[in-house]
Amino acid sequence: MRPLLSSLGPLSDWTDFADSWNHLGPDPYLATKGRFRRRRHATFSAVAQGPVVAEPHQAHFQALQYNALQGDIQRWFEPISPSVATGATLRTILQFCNAFFGALAPAVPRWHIEVHQFRIEATTGAAGEPTPEGSHRDGVDYVLVLLVNRQNIASGTTTIHAPDGRLLGDFTLTHPLDAALIHDPSVFHGVTPVTPLVADAPAFRDVLVVTFKG
Repeated sequence: MRPLLSSLGPLSDWTDFADSWNHLGPDPYLATKGRFRRRRHATFSAVAQGPVVAEPHQAHFQALQYNALQGDIQRWFEPISPSVATGATLRTILQFCNAFFGALAPAVPRWHIEVHQFRIEATTGAAGEPTPEGSHRDGVDYVLVLLVNRQNIASGTTTIHAPDGRLLGDFTLTHPLDAALIHDPSVFHGVTPVTPLVADAPAFRDVLVVTFKG
C-alpha cells in the first residue's frame, strides 16, 4: 500500500496521523451495550475525477439491516481533528480511494465519503470486538480498512464471507498500512476479537475505515 499511496501524494505527517488515535473519544452508543471502543468521524464528498471536499460534521447512519446492534439511529461522534482531516496522510488516502473506487465505478457522478478512526481496546477480562455486530455489510459501495497500529494483541483476523455465510478467505492486518479493499454489495466482512498478549499492558487495534457510497 505504501507505494500505491505515495504515488498519489505524501505521507509526510504519518507520525502525527498515527498519534491522533491516542486522542479519540469513547463510542457512547456501543458502551451502553457493555462493549468499548474509541472513535472519531468525518464526512467528505467527491465528484467523478474531482477533488475530495470536506463536508459539515454530520451524524453517521446505518439501516438496521446492516447493523443489528445500532441500526436506524443517527449516531453523533466527535469529529476528526482539523489537523488530521486536512493533513497530508489522510488527503493522500482519500485521493487514492477516489481514484481506485472511481475507476471501478466510472458511472457514479458523486461520492458520499465517510471516514472513521477506530481504536478497539482489549483487557485480560474482556476481549476487544472490532466488529461487535458480527459478519456484516456496511450498506455502501466500497470500503477501505487500513491498519494504523496494533499493540500487544493476538488475533484480529479479517474474515470475508459470501452472502450465504460461506467463508471465502481470511487474513490478518499486522503492519501499518496493511489494508483490505472491499466491494460491499458482494461480500460480508468481519474481524475476530482481539485479546492481550501480555496481561495488564495496554492492548489495542487502531484502524482507519473509509467508505464510498454513490
